[in-house]
Amino acid sequence: MRVIIAAAGTAGHINPGIAIANKIKEEEKDSEIIFIGTTRGLENDLVQRAGYKLKTIDAYGLSAKLSIENIKKMYKTFKGLGEAKKIIKEFKPDIVIGTGGYICGATITAAHSLKIPTLLHESNAFPGKAVKMLAKKTDTILVSFKDAIPRIKNAKNIVYTGTPVKIRKKEYTKEEKTRILNELGLKGTKPIVLVFGGSQGAKKINDSIVEIIKNKKERNYQMVWATGPKQYDIIKEELENSGFNINYIENMKIIPYIYNMEEIMNVVDIIVSRSGAMTITEISNLGKPAILVPLPNVSHDHQLYNAKVLEKIDAAKIILNDELTGEKLNKELDDIVLNEEKMKKMGENALTVSKVDAVEEIYKEVQKLVK
Repeated sequence: MRVIIAAAGTAGHINPGIAIANKIKEEEKDSEIIFIGTTRGLENDLVQRAGYKLKTIDAYGLSAKLSIENIKKMYKTFKGLGEAKKIIKEFKPDIVIGTGGYICGATITAAHSLKIPTLLHESNAFPGKAVKMLAKKTDTILVSFKDAIPRIKNAKNIVYTGTPVKIRKKEYTKEEKTRILNELGLKGTKPIVLVFGGSQGAKKINDSIVEIIKNKKERNYQMVWATGPKQYDIIKEELENSGFNINYIENMKIIPYIYNMEEIMNVVDIIVSRSGAMTITEISNLGKPAILVPLPNVSHDHQLYNAKVLEKIDAAKIILNDELTGEKLNKELDDIVLNEEKMKKMGENALTVSKVDAVEEIYKEVQKLVK
């Protein structure tokens, strides 16, 4: 099988593309796969690190606002369409797959014009402009959440597959769990909260935890808090100025980044995080209760819609970014962790939207189009 995958920008767009590529290679070892991206996004690191060749074209998100800058972007994007068409003609793929980012517009349009089968994967519960614009041209659109289906009009074929993620639910022995907690300096006596805000951290979430510490709020839980590498030293200094040593705060492990995220997510009891599509998928696959703080000011408020997937089945609580404070977060955590039955039920509810076989389902749809 010869495959082109268009993915650009964030890890949330690129990692599903890599997972699909790996699955195709696993099933059909002689497959040839290349990626199309831009020169600006994480694809320049992640794709090549995964062992795939990356071709780049010009592609930008376009605004309805008339400006010199937007006219330049329109011109470059139109030029990118020609570049994508040239790559497709030279590579002669059996299928072109898009997993997100502005790159999909040019690449899927080019493939459609050349009568190459096309497939788009939408990770978010609220589909982006590219998916809506390309719905008529794309042979199959795959969605991570059922909530996305009624929001895509005029599509030829929509299939609910979920999003492929690396983190899976695992059952650890008591000894294994004790080892993981000991490495964090924590014990199994109080519920454990995991707090993170993506690879770079989330300042608003971090500020709320700092507030909880400074105000010496009574905590009925332990906490593993990944601040993000860029914010760790700032938080360390801020806490020191208030008389706290970041390494010796009771029942807390504060670190810049978590490298063994699968282990940690499996052994904690509840998660506090943003609500990117991959995070929501991981939380549901693990069956964990969550408190979600959607990132504001993103396209179509898609993180809010992602969070609502879990909120509406009573698997998560949403705190809006502007409403988040240390006091509010501490109160919401207490409301869940002090009620063991509630915490258990929320986790069970999360599992009802779990889709652990996503990459297998996606591969089946790829096969259908190629055959």
